[in-house]
Amino acid sequence: MSQATLDALRRGDLAGARELRLPHCGLTEFPREIFGLAETLEVLDLGGNALSHLPADFGNLRRLRVLFGSNNRFARLPPALGDCAELSQVGFRATRMREVPAEALPPKLRWLTLTDNHIASLPAALGGRPALQKLMLAGNELNALPESLAEAPALELLRIGANRFEALPGWLAEHPTLAWLGLAGNPALEGTAPAPRPVPWTSLTPGTLLGEGASGRVYHALWREDEVALKLFKGAMTSDGLPRHEMAASLAAGAHPNLMGALGEVRDHPEGLAALVMPLIPSHWRALAGPPSLESCTRDVYAPGLCLEAEAALTLARGLAAALAHLHGAGVLHGDFYAHNILWDGVTGAAVLGDFGAAALLRPGDAALTQIETRAFGILLAELLALAPAASSLRAIAQRCLAPRPADRPSLAEVAAALG
Repeated sequence: MSQATLDALRRGDLAGARELRLPHCGLTEFPREIFGLAETLEVLDLGGNALSHLPADFGNLRRLRVLFGSNNRFARLPPALGDCAELSQVGFRATRMREVPAEALPPKLRWLTLTDNHIASLPAALGGRPALQKLMLAGNELNALPESLAEAPALELLRIGANRFEALPGWLAEHPTLAWLGLAGNPALEGTAPAPRPVPWTSLTPGTLLGEGASGRVYHALWREDEVALKLFKGAMTSDGLPRHEMAASLAAGAHPNLMGALGEVRDHPEGLAALVMPLIPSHWRALAGPPSLESCTRDVYAPGLCLEAEAALTLARGLAAALAHLHGAGVLHGDFYAHNILWDGVTGAAVLGDFGAAALLRPGDAALTQIETRAFGILLAELLALAPAASSLRAIAQRCLAPRPADRPSLAEVAAALG
């Protein structure tokens, strides 16, 4: 289909197109025919090719809002991007990138993904992009962030896992809008993981595939006579970090009725794959929401028309507050507390929090970082209030969780106690 689209572009058949997707077309040069769509093109996907540069007049794509250039050969972020007046989302993952010039940052930059590259430093101009909301930097060679990010007024999601930070930026725990932070896999930042419960591969009987995510596949399985979920990890870098850190956090989480933690670590897989045994969630449970869209950026997308009874919203809030309080007490920062990572029964509000891909083991001195996650919980409460206006008792707690100064927010243990 991608080659057919490229052929149609070259014939001039795509006039008026707002989206153009050309992944895996073997491109080594930017197709100049794309400029024929300059008056309408808003989304451009060039991923999975062999491009190393973009033309100097790339800014002529004056309506372009979204650009995907991942899995190419860009050693530096193309400076011409800075000339794109409407460009707000930029994704250049796994391109072997080493340099991010200040002039490459478009003025309306909102969402920047530079995961799995070789970037050692970032320009101070990054914090000067007022719309910057989502910054994905896992799997690079960073040991510092620009101090200007402390003043980034819209920054909410930050991924810096699997880098080279020996210490965290002093402003991180005090940032007023940050809500989702991934930082596992940095030297001298990790807490100590508990010894896992070993599960011999020979004690498992794998069954049908239940689902697949960025870090692995989940199967139904029998563990001796118990039904469980079996997660087999792929081992590759994800947008959050490395699977081994997800495994460590899942095991450190321990057991809790509102957590999809790990029951044990699989040993002696015949192909040497890392794997976890997890509780099996009822098959009719579903995600509370879908993940963020290109438009919503850091906000989940709920099903149209979804409404909750007040008691169901309160039950959700109580259970999830208890889950986060348990995690924080165990020294675990979830890092991705979102409705799309919550499975619920669809009726009563019974729920579990899963997906530890962005989770980190905190050191004793890093407890202040949990106040970042308090803001994420406040955002979820605000979303629950929109779905269940009658659950008005949540409003005051949500406002406290969203306080601009992290030090003014309650801990999740306090929130859980208040929700009772």
